[in-house]
Amino acid sequence: MSAVERYLEELGIVCERHDHPPVATVAEAEQYWGGIDALHAKNLFLRNQKGSRHFLVVLAFTRRGDLAALGEHFGEKKLGFASPERLLAHLGLTPGSVSPFGLINDPGHKVEVAIDVAIRDAARVAFHPNVNTATLVLSGADFQRYLAAVGHEVHWI
Repeated sequence: MSAVERYLEELGIVCERHDHPPVATVAEAEQYWGGIDALHAKNLFLRNQKGSRHFLVVLAFTRRGDLAALGEHFGEKKLGFASPERLLAHLGLTPGSVSPFGLINDPGHKVEVAIDVAIRDAARVAFHPNVNTATLVLSGADFQRYLAAVGHEVHWI
């Protein structure tokens, strides 16, 4: 059982675990999604041009990550992908394993969060449990409970 699964269990959240080979992109992961009835996501870890702000953006896997529009949303002229070192420092994650569950590793709430409204409104959602060799599925309501527990302000986009 992963640390994420233990955290969810402590919150009384039930999830389904689906193990698979390592995947780093949506394209790689799609071949393992057959039979998983849930909205899957793509997760972007971004930073502003100065590197003084960091953002976790969670989108329905079918959406395109428009960095210019996201920058405008956060009041930044330019956003770019954060380095693996920044990802590890801020969310305790490595590339290919980014997910909203990484927020459990940011108790100081330094990472700003934006999540697609399609994920908010989904009946079931699926994310990596901070490793790219598994997918966890939970209800949309339980995902909302998780977000409330980690305490990050969420910008719904």
